[in-house]
Amino acid sequence: MNGPVVVGVDGSPSSLAAVEVAAREAGLRGVALRLVHAFGWPAAHIPAGGRFWEPSGAGVRELIDGTLAEAERRAHALAPRTEIQREVVVGEPLTVLEIESRTASLAVVGSRGHSRFGALLLGSTAGHLAAHAACPVLVVRGTPQPGRPVLVAVDGSPASRGAVEFAFAQASLHGVDLLALHAWSTRTERAYDAPADPPFVTYDEERLRDEEERVLAEALGGLREKYPDVAVDRRLVRGRIRHTLIEASADAGLVVVGARGHGGFAGLLLGSVSQALLHHAHCPVAVVRTEEE
Repeated sequence: MNGPVVVGVDGSPSSLAAVEVAAREAGLRGVALRLVHAFGWPAAHIPAGGRFWEPSGAGVRELIDGTLAEAERRAHALAPRTEIQREVVVGEPLTVLEIESRTASLAVVGSRGHSRFGALLLGSTAGHLAAHAACPVLVVRGTPQPGRPVLVAVDGSPASRGAVEFAFAQASLHGVDLLALHAWSTRTERAYDAPADPPFVTYDEERLRDEEERVLAEALGGLREKYPDVAVDRRLVRGRIRHTLIEASADAGLVVVGARGHGGFAGLLLGSVSQALLHHAHCPVAVVRTEEE
């Protein structure tokens, strides 16, 4: 898709960091960057004499213009040739960004925005968008480290195929290596364990390892030929996927994961692994949903 890179802007340090990441992504893709500010008065704070659908009065228009101007300045400094669009939309950020994602190639948000719930590790907008967006969502966590490899979680599920292909494309776009990591266990938890998995059922370890090697190889099948410029490090790790990925993210520039993998409950839009990474990864996280999801 050649749609714009959309980034949510609310003036928080987290959202301004997201703008910088989004500007680089738009510049590399050769698409427009769309700065979106969702405006809505909380019911108890409608300004006297004003109407809630009009961002005017009480210095609000000046505040919004200043926020977007600062975001545009940062974006232009990093991607001077990129077309930058500014949009103020009346509505809840969750709904506005979900709608914007329908015509975007990538949506970028900070891990936390302006909120009275300051102690939350993950902002509600980031979590909601990762679960509902129509395009890949990049949540900016930690300090972005250009030049570090892209880390992708491989579990062999149909849902992870889109994540693996997105990871290859990102590695090629940024000119970095790709680390394809598949975690396994001697129990039947596979990569994405769940409460429904039968506990303490073990298999022949050597045979199981051979099977997991096959899963990893098949997940990468065809993509190494499609992206010959990407150096791939295939890594099979015995251990729990959440802990393993969070630990590995400390050395990555981006970690990519499918929205759901093996063992997830059908009604959940985000699996336990993607949620854990959104809360605890040491680097930005991209969540890629499939059309079926």
